[in-house]
Amino acid sequence: MSMETLEFIIYPDGRVKETVTGIVGASCQEVTAAIEAQLGRVISQEKTSQYYAQPVNQSTKATNQATFSDW
Repeated sequence: MSMETLEFIIYPDGRVKETVTGIVGASCQEVTAAIEAQLGRVISQEKTSQYYAQPVNQSTKATNQATFSDW
């Protein structure tokens, strides 16, 4: 499991650059929506490869199959 990280860089002119890592898919927008609403108007967004990635769902179900000879 990877760690979810939000990084903010605040520039002298008031611009804020936000970088999200460790969140796969579009759920990063849900995580940052409230923060962005408080910071002000979003001028641009760049989506990373993690945004386009699909979450991996691993199944823990195992199937055993035994066959016996008719001999």
